[in-house]
Amino acid sequence: MRKGIVIVCNLDTRGEDIVFVKDLIAGRGHEPILLDFSMEEPPPFAGDIRTEDVAARGGLPIEVVREKYRSDRGTATRNQIRGAAAIVADLVQAGRVHGIIGIGGGTATLVATSIMKTLPFGLPKLMASPMAAHPAYIDQYVGTRDITMHHTVLDIVKMNPLLKAQIVNAVGAICGMVEMTLGIDFRFDQPCVAISSFGFGEMAVQAATGMLEQAGFTPIVCHAQGKGDKAMEEMIRDGAFQGVVDICIGGVMEHLFKGNRDPGPDRLKAAATAGIPTVLAPCGLDILSYGGRADMLDKTRDRVQYVQDALRVQVRTTADELRQAADVIAERLNAARGEWSFLVPLQGWSSLDRAGRPIHDPQANAAFVARLKERIDDRARIKEFDLHLYTPEFARVAVEEFVRLYRLSRALG
Repeated sequence: MRKGIVIVCNLDTRGEDIVFVKDLIAGRGHEPILLDFSMEEPPPFAGDIRTEDVAARGGLPIEVVREKYRSDRGTATRNQIRGAAAIVADLVQAGRVHGIIGIGGGTATLVATSIMKTLPFGLPKLMASPMAAHPAYIDQYVGTRDITMHHTVLDIVKMNPLLKAQIVNAVGAICGMVEMTLGIDFRFDQPCVAISSFGFGEMAVQAATGMLEQAGFTPIVCHAQGKGDKAMEEMIRDGAFQGVVDICIGGVMEHLFKGNRDPGPDRLKAAATAGIPTVLAPCGLDILSYGGRADMLDKTRDRVQYVQDALRVQVRTTADELRQAADVIAERLNAARGEWSFLVPLQGWSSLDRAGRPIHDPQANAAFVARLKERIDDRARIKEFDLHLYTPEFARVAVEEFVRLYRLSRALG
């Protein structure tokens, strides 16, 4: 089946290379749609979507965009992103577009990935760029969206055999994606439930997914490494889930104390605002991720540190840090519009936090629970169990509590 693939590019600086991309896509039997956002000079030839049309849809004439590009580049770039995103959205809505690819350097990468972020989950998105591995920018380019980055290594300037190989690989990737994609129209026969997860809570999460399926739900596991739990919050706000089993909430601690798994300042807010049933557990609050951070590792050198590898070092949290986290969590839960419960496993909160292991600190954990009880308006929602979190038994308790809250929410309307 012939598929439409948008090619995002600035033809004023990369015309020859983009013609090659267009021909490759057409040769594969698909429809290439060249979207030109050129801001600096008039392009040598027009795109299928002209830069003049992109500029006008963004709100400024192309002449103003070119003037702004020299004096206020940010305004010019935002205008082209705004215009291009609106045009591509219309094409997707009309069923003409099944994938999108960007080819270029820094500016092209920013523009193309900004457009991609506005497109539906599941629509194939690929950016081929020498910026794809740049640590200072990759978060801005990809964020929490399903964007595939192809690292060309070489700049997209003047075709040569090495660059040609990378472009062919990139075009092959986007063509393969549109040929095999399941599309963007996802349908679920059962209510979707988000589950936060990471390695130190994995046993409970894996057990809980099976139990939720048996109870008539579709579990969606979100990796709570910073980006995954941030994406989960965004998807909750978008209405993707009917409930949350939030076992791994360590992102609250990571944000407060600048850990590597920081999901930003909004952790736990989405479910509270949406009013969907939520079960929470403290996995991840017992540690902070400071791997590769010599300054933070030195600052916490007097604490227990669990070294997985050079990039993954977990540092035990203190009672004082846990009290601060409890204050934040209580504030957000007190504002919740729906049903929720906070489950406390008294034997430990993660695979690292168990009797006989250095990370285990029941006194610090108890300080968290005491502060949470002080700050929560309805203390009955905090439920303690003589279990360890990293067990199927705790998963059973969490799922049973979620089913109870879900049914209660349905009964209350």
